[in-house]
This record gives sequence, C-alpha cells and structure tokens, in this order.
Amino acid sequence: MTALALATALTLTACEGAADPAPKDTAAPTTPTGVTATAGSASTVHVMWSAAADDRAVTGYAVYREGREVKAVPATTLMTDVVGLTPATRHRFTVRARDAAGNVSPPSATVTATTLPAAAEDRTPPTAPTGLRVTADGSRAATLRWSPARDDTRVTAYDVYQADARVHTVPGTATTARLTGLRPGTAYAFTVRARDAAENSSPDSTPADLTTAPSPGAPPNTAPRDLTATAGQGEITLTWTPPRTGAPVTHHELHLNGRFTTTIIWGTTPPPGRATYTFPVQDPPGTRYTVTLRAQLPDGTWGDFSAPRTVVVR
Repeated sequence: MTALALATALTLTACEGAADPAPKDTAAPTTPTGVTATAGSASTVHVMWSAAADDRAVTGYAVYREGREVKAVPATTLMTDVVGLTPATRHRFTVRARDAAGNVSPPSATVTATTLPAAAEDRTPPTAPTGLRVTADGSRAATLRWSPARDDTRVTAYDVYQADARVHTVPGTATTARLTGLRPGTAYAFTVRARDAAENSSPDSTPADLTTAPSPGAPPNTAPRDLTATAGQGEITLTWTPPRTGAPVTHHELHLNGRFTTTIIWGTTPPPGRATYTFPVQDPPGTRYTVTLRAQLPDGTWGDFSAPRTVVVR
C-alpha cells in the first residue's frame, strides 16, 4: 500500500470511529397550565402558573399581554407582577415556556383581569388578616384559611408569604389559598398580608406553621419547634423547643436570611423544655431578618431546619 493510500485509510478509520454529535434539541416544552391573573391595584396584575415540562429542561417563562411579551422570568419563578397598566381596563394574558435551545411552547390558555379604577390618594393600609391556619394536602401541598382584613376602602388582594418571600396571591374576596410544590418532611411558616387598591399592605398575620409529611421510608423531621423571635433594643431574643433526639441537644446552628451566623453551645446540661438565646444586632431599625435554627443530632449530623421566623430590628 502506498503512503498516500495508507494515510487515506487511517483518515477514514478515524472518521468512522468519531462520536456522533449530540442530536439537536427541537422539542418545545409543554404548555404552562393553571394560569391565573389577579388585579392588585389600578395599575398592576399578578399572574401565576404551574410549571411546564421539557425533554431536557425548562429555562424560563415569558408572560404576554395582548399577545406582546411583557415579562421574562427564570424557570424557578412561577409568578410575576405586570405593572404600569391602564386603570379600569380589561387585560388578556398568556404564558409560554422556553428551553435552552430556544424552543418555545405554545401559549397557555388566555386569562383576563380588569385593573381597578384609579382612586383618590390612599395611605391607610388594611388591618392584618386574623385566624390564619394551615392544613396539609399530602406531603407537597397545603391549604391556608384566614378571616378577612378590613380597609377604609376595600381589600383587593391577599398575599401569602413564606420566609418573608411572597409565594402566592389571591383576590381580596378570597379567604383561602392552596399552595403546591412543597417539599416532603420540611417545616414551613406562612403569613398573609392584605393589600388595597393603592398598594398599601397590612402588617403580617400571625404565622401558621406546617411540617409536611416525610417521603415513604424517610426519617421523621428533626427541626426545633415553636420558634419565636422578639426584637429588643439592639438585640434579638429567640426561644424554641429542641427536637426529641433521644439525648440532650447541646448544639444549635443559627441562620439569618439563609446564611450560617453562629453555633449556640451549652457548656453544661441544656435547660429542660424551652431554650432561650439572645444575640446583639447593629443594623439600623427596620432591618428585617429571617431566622431559622437546626440542632446537632446524637450522631453528629445536623437535623432539619425549623420553620422560619421574620423579625424587624428596633
């Protein structure tokens, strides 16, 4: 075989052994479902939807008003506020999902919402909703119920918060909300705020705690229970009930706004029943903290996080 023929044969062999390129992604995500639109004021509408699916991964969603894209959000976000709308006007919304290859789902079913009429200047917030309670719907959903708030004009929406982040909105005529996408075996704390047409929000309701059922075969939840957080002058005091672990709990981790802050250690036998810990804060008044705790278990690992509490620096 000549040198040229040998080189050609080697080249062909190398080409035949090369891996085929990954197939191009041409499959669009599924259409988002469960789309709702709720007018929160004379110029805003809150749009929510359920997650779409994709053969690889959904990377984002686009919200359309009257067929024109007005908002783009990441795949982890399933709601948004559309602002700057005309008062007392009926608006139509749809949602589409996108993947990394740029494939776009068909538009969702169209939903409508009519913004509220423009009103005279209103600076009075509604009262806080009362009687908030929560019941589990399996291990991944929950239903909240509360008694109505009062306002000098009228309540136009209720916003549900989890760890000081809004996770759901319902019209002002509703006193229930169903939450989905929860994690099994997890401690949650929910609060509700009332809102009026001028976007004034009430104080938080009293928190309602829920620990979802664990997955089949998973161990029981080990979170500290009944956490309270009270702001004093330049300090915050926490009280809680340690989890039952079969041994005294001598170490707890304190997290503020989702970040580890310090380890609380009892040098002697921990106190029976409720535990208390006070720590200084130097942030200006009005600063909000989300507080969580977890306990060190007898095997040295860290247990589940408590339901969060929000506290405002005085």
